[in-house]
Amino acid sequence: MNICYFVLDGLLQTTVKGRYKMTVFSDDHMHRLYEKFVLEYFKRHHTYLAEVRAAQVKWNLSPEAEQDMIQFLPVMQTDIFLRYQEKILIIDTKYYGQTMQRRYNKAALHSSNIYQIFTYVKNQDAVGTGNVSGLLLYARTEEAVVPDCSFVMGGNRIGVKTLDLNKDFSLIAAQLDGIAEEYFGLKKQVYSGYSSDKLRRISSGEPLGCSL
Repeated sequence: MNICYFVLDGLLQTTVKGRYKMTVFSDDHMHRLYEKFVLEYFKRHHTYLAEVRAAQVKWNLSPEAEQDMIQFLPVMQTDIFLRYQEKILIIDTKYYGQTMQRRYNKAALHSSNIYQIFTYVKNQDAVGTGNVSGLLLYARTEEAVVPDCSFVMGGNRIGVKTLDLNKDFSLIAAQLDGIAEEYFGLKKQVYSGYSSDKLRRISSGEPLGCSL
């Protein structure tokens, strides 16, 4: 439904011969569509997750913080917030013409993106459990160098990946399923429909036993 509205909203009136004429979608339009696609995929296909939403992260402020000054802090609005048991994954989707930037004649990650996801993660994990991870998920471009890496920063995992949208849907789905498996340790195909208690026992390595 969202994609249909997206297309219809972009139709233009014209006197030029032809059935349809559409506006050229900006990177901002495409980013919003990309973000919505990833969010809705996890909602539909990973129903074992306790939370799948675009959540806001609260600033981890000291009690002495001046209340009348807090209003000037920017809102930390995540693109995608996933929770399974005690684990949380914050995904920030990015739709750029170039995934990497050039600094000092070498390819490098966008520093502002890293700062952003790191800030989200550290404020969400206010007590320092290490159970909160962050992932920058770029739409893949035709660049020769594309990021696929993971770091532990201050006790929290920060990853960077690309999603190749120029593939059959089954392959796109496999990439997203792989993210859930990597960060939560569960395969969608195998565990779909299992109870929360059974999922907990599987992820902790407990034997399930058998029944006749």
